[in-house]
Amino acid sequence: MPNRLIHETSPYLRQHAENPVDWYPWGEEALEKARREDKPIFLSIGYAACHWCHVMAHESFEDPETAAILNQHFVPVKVDREERPDLDAIYIQAVQMLTGSAGWPLSVFLTPDGRPFFGGTYFPPVPRYGMPAFRDVLLAVAGAWRDRRTEILEGSAQIADAIRRQMAAYPVREDLHPATLEEAVRRLQAEFDPVHGGWGGAPRFPQPMALEFLLRRHAAGDPRALPLVVQTLEAMARGGLYDQLGGGFHRYSVDDRWLVPHFEKMLYDNAQLARVYLHAFQVTGAPLFRAVAEETLDFLLRELGAPAGGFYATLDADSEGEEGKFYLWTVEEIRAALGPQADRFLALYGVTPGGNFEGRNILTFAGTWEERLATADLRRRLWEVRERRVRPARDEKVLVSWNGLALAAFADGARILGRADYRAVAEKSARFLLENLRRPDGRLWHVWAEGQARVEGFLDDYAHLADGLLALYGATFDPHWYRAAADLVAVMRARFAAPVGLYDTADDHESLIVRPRNLQDNAVPSGNAMAAFVLLRLAGLSGDAGLAEEARRSLGEVQMMLARYPLAFGQWLVALDYALADPWEIAVVGDPEAEDTRALLEVLSGYRPHQVLAVGPPGTPVPLLADRPLVEGRATAYLCRGGVCREPVTGPERLRELLTR
Repeated sequence: MPNRLIHETSPYLRQHAENPVDWYPWGEEALEKARREDKPIFLSIGYAACHWCHVMAHESFEDPETAAILNQHFVPVKVDREERPDLDAIYIQAVQMLTGSAGWPLSVFLTPDGRPFFGGTYFPPVPRYGMPAFRDVLLAVAGAWRDRRTEILEGSAQIADAIRRQMAAYPVREDLHPATLEEAVRRLQAEFDPVHGGWGGAPRFPQPMALEFLLRRHAAGDPRALPLVVQTLEAMARGGLYDQLGGGFHRYSVDDRWLVPHFEKMLYDNAQLARVYLHAFQVTGAPLFRAVAEETLDFLLRELGAPAGGFYATLDADSEGEEGKFYLWTVEEIRAALGPQADRFLALYGVTPGGNFEGRNILTFAGTWEERLATADLRRRLWEVRERRVRPARDEKVLVSWNGLALAAFADGARILGRADYRAVAEKSARFLLENLRRPDGRLWHVWAEGQARVEGFLDDYAHLADGLLALYGATFDPHWYRAAADLVAVMRARFAAPVGLYDTADDHESLIVRPRNLQDNAVPSGNAMAAFVLLRLAGLSGDAGLAEEARRSLGEVQMMLARYPLAFGQWLVALDYALADPWEIAVVGDPEAEDTRALLEVLSGYRPHQVLAVGPPGTPVPLLADRPLVEGRATAYLCRGGVCREPVTGPERLRELLTR
């Protein structure tokens, strides 16, 4: 008989609807039951593409004896971390404090009022890997709740207070200074892997925000930055982290050389990485970077695109109960598909009889660009064979925050590559999000699934969608997208305001043990970091200096952390770089399609991260264009920087001259 999760729209929660565990979704019903029956809550947080979440489900949550212990002694609650990032942020912080590390599946024991007192991640069904059996953990916690209640309550209060302090404002605030950027680059260079590219040991994660920051430092003239970017992007594109047949990136590499991935594919990784490769192509002209960007965007559209618009969340790592099976090859399978051309492919793509992963092969690429082009048809033929396999499951929910990142990637793809099809995708996505996930009062929902929008929007939703809309404005110069971004920012500032910066939840959000305010960037930019970046860019387009000052206050709060921990504050570094660059504010008055306007815009093309640009005929409702007429009936560029404006110009050569002063 199904449990209460059968009524949820989250695919992850519904995967547990047939468990013998008497699961509750997070909500007042579960909390009230815990209070009424004086039972602790067992909170399990995971997500659909999480391999070890599935393992623990099969081993423990599908086991009747384990379920009986859970049901007798606890109120079991299941949460999809992608639907409730607020809960995930609070309780992963608690487990980090309790154990020194945290991840998913997240297993947390709470008092009936929601305060954590014990936790961990994956627990095996029998003692293994130095970990206790899950049943033993459950019985021990139940016994402690019965016999040492006072101690547990005191400890849970201390943990809640510690989380509250950690999410409060940093006490030290400083003026912004370029030395922070210099030191961040120095540290990234010092910690860089000169052999394989990237940072950190195993597992090794892509670092799109750090790479974006380094590209910006290259544009500012730092000679240390670009080699780190180029080596990392090429190594990732050649390794098993990248899907050599279908495009797109897996979540991370379990080793330190980009060979063996954790095979899940996430919308947010691919959106951010597509954008980095686009920008790196602008800087270097490398055809590999353009190809990877296009193949990644095409993967998103083909495999995660929602028919109505927007993008689904994830693809599982597993298929047919085996991690990575969909992506692996044997020599015999490739020979059967490619015939006499197989030998060439086997050599270029690292395929051997012994394999490089559990007797089979993850495809990697060791050839030249010309050889990659020459094997395009062979890759296509193998992809067609692979398409007949059992596919990994897809989590078909649309998350606003992650879709904001995807919107920005497709908008940049349209602008940088001149791809009208990417522009159409971006516009369709933006319309879908604004029409289906924005309420009449301007506030956002967080998730859309099965035709239903639900869960109040979080700071990430507002900040990331506003960033995507500004990118779309930059690709189209349609003032509708500027206005939509400005409206979202107005709601964000009104409903999420903190003494400095912003909270992750709105002022009327469900009351939790702490109002979360997570400042570190993780796999996605933190809401506060992205908000600071959006405020700075919007300040230039709107002429509202107060927006930039608000962003600067947020940056001043965290600046002391940026140089020390650049990988944990990558989006903050992007925002600080922009704030200290004193960016050009450029208004080009004229018909965007007219020849004289396009001549001016050609000067402003390329990788120019330190400018904000508005384009449109006189009367276009974007404040940066206001009260700026055509000069002698010709398209005219107005340039301002640091509160000082130059004379308007109508010729591309004069515009180029002013920009180099």
